[in-house]
Amino acid sequence: MDGTRASWVDTTHDWAGTVDTDHLGRIRQESAEFAPGGPEHLVLEVIAYAADEAASRGGGQCVVTLHTDGSVSVKDDGRGTDTRVDEHGRVTKKPVMATKDLRFFDIPEAERLPDGHPRRGMSVVAALSEWLIHTNRRLNGSWSQRYEHGVPVTDLEPVGVDGTTGTCVSFLPDETLRSRWSLTAGDPARWSECWPDLTVRLDDQRDGGDRSGR
Repeated sequence: MDGTRASWVDTTHDWAGTVDTDHLGRIRQESAEFAPGGPEHLVLEVIAYAADEAASRGGGQCVVTLHTDGSVSVKDDGRGTDTRVDEHGRVTKKPVMATKDLRFFDIPEAERLPDGHPRRGMSVVAALSEWLIHTNRRLNGSWSQRYEHGVPVTDLEPVGVDGTTGTCVSFLPDETLRSRWSLTAGDPARWSECWPDLTVRLDDQRDGGDRSGR
């Protein structure tokens, strides 16, 4: 296949670009529409990708951690976000954070997440977070990248290999959303009714608790 990004086949995202500022701006202007359930909806948008990976592999695990600073991390044990090598030999990651997911965004028949609201994609999470850090571990390398309000503010930064694969998305929801947290210990079990291939554990560090479910 031709290494130029414009020639790469698009399945879920447009590989030709990395940031769609108009798209991100629309999400931020209409936050009530794109995060109707508050920060929990953003968590579900992330978990949905882990569930996709688990379904394709016949099972998987995911840990959702609520931190004391109001941020949240969603970590899975999948294969990691897809990457390709361009014509200059540079690693390019699938532009999942700052461009629209072609399968779900503005698609009337898009799947519903466990909260009953439509799935829109990871860009909703990035756009509605003060900051987001995407750590990606694949068999051919591991890296991390930081975003602020959906826009990348660092290049891909190598991280140490630890023998695992998977994705960790850590983010701080916008301040207007953070006051609306309402996750409960029973939520992972309800989520798994929609995603039976994924085992989800909730680790709430805000009160020292550890809440699990499948």
